[in-house]
Amino acid sequence: MTSISPVDDHYTGSVAGPHQPQRRTTANATITKMSVGPMDNNVYVLTCTQTGEQLLIDAANDAPAILALLEELPGTLRAILTTHGHPDHWQALAEVAAATGVPTLAGRDDAPLLPIAPDRLLDDGDEITVGNLTLSAIHLTGHTEGSIALALRDASNDAAGPLSVQLVTGDCLFPGGVGKTWQPGDFERLLGDVTTKLFDVYPDDTAVYPGHGSDTTLGDERPKLLEWEARGW
Repeated sequence: MTSISPVDDHYTGSVAGPHQPQRRTTANATITKMSVGPMDNNVYVLTCTQTGEQLLIDAANDAPAILALLEELPGTLRAILTTHGHPDHWQALAEVAAATGVPTLAGRDDAPLLPIAPDRLLDDGDEITVGNLTLSAIHLTGHTEGSIALALRDASNDAAGPLSVQLVTGDCLFPGGVGKTWQPGDFERLLGDVTTKLFDVYPDDTAVYPGHGSDTTLGDERPKLLEWEARGW
């Protein structure tokens, strides 16, 4: 099996290179991030700390490395979710699904783009259960027709404190802008969905986990929305 670096629990959100996983611990979950493939795709493993059940998000590339990561992490994989249908996000999907035998999930409108038919099709507002965790599916259009972001409202360690939200955005939101678009009107659709379904719903301390590169927060990106609209990308 392909070797990977030991999982680093000093989470920064900026992985140093391929196959060098980092793990963040929240109140009820861990989120492990690893870069794979020539396009620096992020793979995420979300684990319910109470039950050990896991969700793999984007089996993007380097199937042996993803399987090595799953072997390294404590817990039991229950499903694989693909954020959208672009090939760099599913190069390892068929191999990892076959090796693990778990069901696969994807947005309804992007399902025809995948190499294997999803076992579950996701629509806006659907819920995904991972152990005792509940994630909300958010349908975003413009980068693809069926992109799915995931929101985990993870209770603060302080019972009286606010909810902490973990938001996996695929290629729809990055530090510095929304994802790439191609056709006239697609940018406006994507910015509109990201604004109304993400920025208008979740607080500034929401952690954003994109499909490539470093993490950010909604608070860091919110002041730039008008700039993005004005520049048109």
